[in-house]
Amino acid sequence: MTRGGRTKDTDEAERRCIVTGETGGKAGLVRFVIGPDGQVVPDLAEKLPGRGIWVSADRAAIDTAARKGLFARAAKAPARAPEGLGDMVEAGLAHRVIDLVSLARKAGLAIAGFEKVKGALAAGRVKVLLQASDGSDRGKGKLWTPEGSRWFGCLTASELGLSFGRGHVIHGALAPGGLTIRVIRDASRLTGLRGQGGSSAAERDSGTE
Repeated sequence: MTRGGRTKDTDEAERRCIVTGETGGKAGLVRFVIGPDGQVVPDLAEKLPGRGIWVSADRAAIDTAARKGLFARAAKAPARAPEGLGDMVEAGLAHRVIDLVSLARKAGLAIAGFEKVKGALAAGRVKVLLQASDGSDRGKGKLWTPEGSRWFGCLTASELGLSFGRGHVIHGALAPGGLTIRVIRDASRLTGLRGQGGSSAAERDSGTE
């Protein structure tokens, strides 16, 4: 298994990206709908009414869809993509991952801190290893991703800290469970928006990437 790599759910209905034309499971795509006013709206929870338009969870793909008017072409109707659509999707996904990890913590599925995570890894209780994108590579390299588990580095230390009610967190882990599956899906998408390092739009704009 590769760090941050996706696994395909063969039982899941596939969707086609309007940019690349490739089909795949929904975990690798972002759903959009066209609102009553003709504006393109990200549907990250996949619950909004209307025909779904799917784009690969990739910043370049989303920017291309907005720039080339591909949403209107797919909808066969006027559609207006808001400025900064990629940033909007990234921020929404980050918020969802933070909230889901927080819910997992409250359900007893998430832990934080190097020693606690190391102990859980040794005991075979980890399904997802979370490490801050801006944490020390040396420190992060001392932990490992168990076979069959996942690793994500798409949140910053401050973002991961929000999930655990702390100022910052570098190392976190999730045990198997329904909430963990949801974290994997949205963290996979966020990784696609941010790239493997997981830098945020705010960091890129400020030059601290």
